Amino acid sequence: MVDLERIRAMAERVATSEGLTLVDVELKGGRSNSLLRVFIDKPVGVSHADCQLVSEQLSAVLDVEDPFLGKYTLEVSSPGLDRKLSKPSDFTYFVGRRARLVVREAIENQRVFEGRLAGFENGRVRLDLGERGLQELDLTNIRKAQLVVEL
Repeated sequence: MVDLERIRAMAERVATSEGLTLVDVELKGGRSNSLLRVFIDKPVGVSHADCQLVSEQLSAVLDVEDPFLGKYTLEVSSPGLDRKLSKPSDFTYFVGRRARLVVREAIENQRVFEGRLAGFENGRVRLDLGERGLQELDLTNIRKAQLVVEL
C-alpha cells in the first residue's frame, strides 16, 4: 500500500524549498498504474516553470525513495481558480472570496451553501450569506468546499 502521508511530506519539502505552498496531493488509480497529482501555489500565482521545477525535483526524490509498487504518472499543477478548500488556513486565507460548501448533514434542510468566506474560528467556518446573514458550519460537517470563480 502506498503511504500518501509520506509522499505528501516529500512534496511539502520540495515545494517549500522553492518558496511554494503545497495545496494538496491526490493519488488515483490502481497499484500498477497510479496517477499522483500535486497541487502547488504561491501568492502571485503558479507558472509553468514552477510546475516543471517541482515535477523534476519531486520525481528525483520519488525515484530515490521509491514509494510505489508499480508505475506511476506524476502531474504537478496549480489548484485553479475554483480550488478546493480543505485546511482551516484555507478558510482564513481566502476571506472575502465567494465559496460553495456542501455539508454531510443538512442544516435546516439545506446541504449546499454559497456565500463569502468570513473566517474560521473554533473549528467552524464562517460564511456570509448576504441578506440571509452569517452561517457558521462545523468543519467536520463539510464534505466539499471550493472557491467560486467571479468574473
